[in-house]
Amino acid sequence: MSVTPAPLRLRLARHEDMPVLSALMDAAIGALLQGFLPPEGVKASYEIMGLDTQLISDGTYFVVEDGDAIAGCGGWSRRATLFGGDHSAGRDAAVLDPARDAARVRAMYTHPDHTRKGVGRMVLAACEAAAAAEGFTRCELAATLGGEPLYRACGYHDIEPFTAATSSGYAVPLIRMGKAL
Repeated sequence: MSVTPAPLRLRLARHEDMPVLSALMDAAIGALLQGFLPPEGVKASYEIMGLDTQLISDGTYFVVEDGDAIAGCGGWSRRATLFGGDHSAGRDAAVLDPARDAARVRAMYTHPDHTRKGVGRMVLAACEAAAAAEGFTRCELAATLGGEPLYRACGYHDIEPFTAATSSGYAVPLIRMGKAL
């Protein structure tokens, strides 16, 4: 007798999720960027990526549960920061104007044990719907080389490639991407 897997469930992240989310992000960075960056690039990525607790406080950060496990997370923001965690340099908490600015899709991570299940697409769709409900007509994000295929498949287009400098001197390659909602 086969058992039907439980469907993925989406909910808003809570502050008590933070330890699990941090561990999930570390696992995702360490495992999922290996095919795209050399070891020093993966290591440098931890410096520019990670948990942004402002997203949880703003009520714009989602988790996807697969059974009892948090399989992935991601969110959107009405603030100017394009990417990075609490520890990242260059953060800007200025509130964006939906009439002229693009909402930011932020901090998308899937646990390596839960890839290819639709986790990223589920989070991305929730982010886009929530941003549109607040009057935004566009979204932008900073894609890692590992995330780029998902975003492209979901209708995002390249705006510009850029790099994020790190203290080790490694410049992590990213792509600013956008989509009309």
